[in-house]
Amino acid sequence: MDLLNTLVDKGLRRELPTREEALAVLATSDDDLLDVVAAAGKVRRKWFGRRVKLNYLVNLKSGLCPEDCSYCSQRLGSTAGILKYTWLKPDEASQAAAAGLAGGAKRVCLVASGRGPTDRDVDRVSETIKAIKDQNDGVEVCACLGLLSDGQAERLREAGADAYNHNLNTSESTYGEITTTHTYADRVDTVNKAHAAGLSACSGLIAGMGESDEDLVDVVYALRELDPDSVPVNFLIPFEGTPLAKEWNLTPQRCLRILAMVRFVCPDVEVRIAGGREVHLRTLQPLALHLANSIFLGDYLTSEGQAGKADLEMIADAGFEVEGAGEVTLPEHRASAAGGGCGSHGSAGCGSHESAGCDSHADGGVCGTAAPAPGAAASAPAGEPRTDLVAVRRRGAGTDLAPNA
Repeated sequence: MDLLNTLVDKGLRRELPTREEALAVLATSDDDLLDVVAAAGKVRRKWFGRRVKLNYLVNLKSGLCPEDCSYCSQRLGSTAGILKYTWLKPDEASQAAAAGLAGGAKRVCLVASGRGPTDRDVDRVSETIKAIKDQNDGVEVCACLGLLSDGQAERLREAGADAYNHNLNTSESTYGEITTTHTYADRVDTVNKAHAAGLSACSGLIAGMGESDEDLVDVVYALRELDPDSVPVNFLIPFEGTPLAKEWNLTPQRCLRILAMVRFVCPDVEVRIAGGREVHLRTLQPLALHLANSIFLGDYLTSEGQAGKADLEMIADAGFEVEGAGEVTLPEHRASAAGGGCGSHGSAGCGSHESAGCDSHADGGVCGTAAPAPGAAASAPAGEPRTDLVAVRRRGAGTDLAPNA
């Protein structure tokens, strides 16, 4: 297929595809799906080999968010039966992080619901970062706390944070249909604040909220402009008790096409399969490893994920290997542009960020969130919503039960 040959050539040169080419990837047929995966896989292997980076989420503060993000189980007005608790103490968060690190994760993502942190919250998270780093050599720490005020990104960097996550989620033109309590521009501003502070920027999207192919391409091109080092791709978990509870728009095949499109547009960044992979990719998860080079291990924020042991077995069975703590995730041209740090934002990166609110952090949404149920019930008929795969997290952070890592 001429389209795929062109996209592979561009990906190997880190050249931006045209919008028409990106849209054409989303429009390919199921008959061509394996060809699409194989083509995008060539680009993935060029820049990341067969390594898979493992990330582990710690939900520092769950629920009770004042923002109205429609996808979020922690949103204002949500009746989803999720865990609700205030801030974990630094030693509690460090213990939770240790479970993921023992399972092979090299990055810990510290997430808190809310519009954004107060200065006291930044102090609290800074203590948590210090506790985690003091007890675990070489661990990367990413904070995900919502909209940042001036100076807060610098303080997190000084405390030892390596990265900051704040997702764009959807296209600018449709953002107001998803959230009204903050703006798309607010999110862009926070990503830029992370960049300016020297943090590795992590910013991605949510697919499956009823958006068009054009919306998906718009947000991925906007992400390339912002030049994050990590792009998490979330697949909406339609949680009962949220406005998008009936939005079951994804198939495993469409999820693979979306991941392939992201890889072609952002060939040399860490593409992470985040929330919803178990719910929507299901048995095709191993194929997605040919497109993405990063996943979350075990459970998510307010929902349960595939068992950590099953994640590791899946990676090995698919012929991939877990990225070691001593390995640099990003290709040399990106990693060296930041002076050897976690991030890199040179002109040779995924894109230029010269021109260019709150993260509620609930399932199908933000830093990486999903809601699968290990040992779920028998499959629903083809094309029917897989509500049997949505399970609220009842273990790990905020509970007395051991985490799933």
